[in-house]
Amino acid sequence: MYDVVIIGGGPAGYVSAIRCAQLGLSVACIESMSDQEGNQRFGGTCLNVGCIPSKALLDSSQRFYEANNELSKHGIDTGKVNLDISAMMKRKDKVVDQLVGGIGGLFKANKVIPIQGHGKLLSSKKVEVANGNSTEIIEAKNIILATGSKPIEISSAKFNDTNIVNSTGALEFSAVPEKLGIIGAGVIGLELGSVWARLGSEVTMLEAMPDFLPMLDKKIGKEVFKEFTKQGLKIKLGCKVTKATSSKANVNVEYDEDGTSTDEVFDKLIVCVGRAPNTENLLSDDSGVDIDDKGFIKVDDYCMTSIPGVWAVGDVVRGPMLAHKGSEEGVMVAERIAGKHTAVNYDLVPSVIYTHPEVAWVGKNEEELKAEGVEYKSGSFPFSASGRALATDESVGSVKVLADKVTDTILGIHIFGPSAAELVQQGLIAMEFGSSSEDIGLTMFSHPTVSEALHEAALAANNHAIHIGNRKR
Repeated sequence: MYDVVIIGGGPAGYVSAIRCAQLGLSVACIESMSDQEGNQRFGGTCLNVGCIPSKALLDSSQRFYEANNELSKHGIDTGKVNLDISAMMKRKDKVVDQLVGGIGGLFKANKVIPIQGHGKLLSSKKVEVANGNSTEIIEAKNIILATGSKPIEISSAKFNDTNIVNSTGALEFSAVPEKLGIIGAGVIGLELGSVWARLGSEVTMLEAMPDFLPMLDKKIGKEVFKEFTKQGLKIKLGCKVTKATSSKANVNVEYDEDGTSTDEVFDKLIVCVGRAPNTENLLSDDSGVDIDDKGFIKVDDYCMTSIPGVWAVGDVVRGPMLAHKGSEEGVMVAERIAGKHTAVNYDLVPSVIYTHPEVAWVGKNEEELKAEGVEYKSGSFPFSASGRALATDESVGSVKVLADKVTDTILGIHIFGPSAAELVQQGLIAMEFGSSSEDIGLTMFSHPTVSEALHEAALAANNHAIHIGNRKR
């Protein structure tokens, strides 16, 4: 009998497995994903078909775009730039393979036992593992469910793996579509749309919601929409897709836009309308674990399910579907199993959209603070006033800091601009320690750096900004 058996080897599962082993627990990790040769692949959606491959393509496509459109500003003439999509995909796959292989090495070093197959929780903390025609039952003192999520399919645009695809298929195109349609203008849709727009696609995004990225600060959201439209993304809000008809050559998409029926023809259609918890065939009827009507496993603040000793982490439980959130939950559960009193601060989960420029935020936005009746103050600083941003030709966007009007405690940080994903971490660390905007303002920042924009935004919250005009609040 193991101390811990984990079902799922994605960012939540494999991180939890390693931490369990570090704490002296005997642990096995069950994963069903494999390559064409049948070799087990850990890393889940994130490493294999999500976070990592998409970032590899985002980086490659941005370099291609800059070579074609930006380098001449720096006095660099490259001549005609050619695109080798096959080489780009091979680089992406190499990055993925290196990281996936690294997990196997970490498991071996930490004595985590990998088990290949589909895991299913039975009663009495037993797990059935099915692998081809063979089945075995294993037992553990603790079970961690970490099976992740899968793309949502809609009835009006069923996946066909050729020209109507999900986010996984969108990472495998062998040629640049001349006209690309995307259903959904959320995080995944924007990242994938950016990749193919930079490589030459005419991209149209059909978003059912009337508001663009409603989770963003409104002012930041307007900047983002303006910039992405400038980059060539045609973002249509309030559009409900009613039918997608596929042929060998293209896809005809019918949709309602403000009550008017419209149709467009695309070479490829990507459906990015969200993800659903991957809990199908995970629990036996007598497992005793409760799930809600959307398929999420019910857990308490420490990821314990309705059955003591059975835990669930990552995309299968409440909260944002983010790899880092799942990983931290996996660590928390490992440490609680080992008798420690670790917790996850769910108020400070950072979010990032890896477009160019990047979008990142943590904590509350103004609309949320107003709804909660919190008195606050804000400070903003544009990257157009940043020496480093101007020198690197990355001056689009701004930083906003929100702080409690009385205590000055930082309540939220919102960034659109260069290195936003890295800058928001500086703010997150400050918030984790309960810092005030004055604390950041009194901290010395290197010059010239884009991080000075965070410094100036914090100063602006108290009318102390140096490089922009201040106003009374």
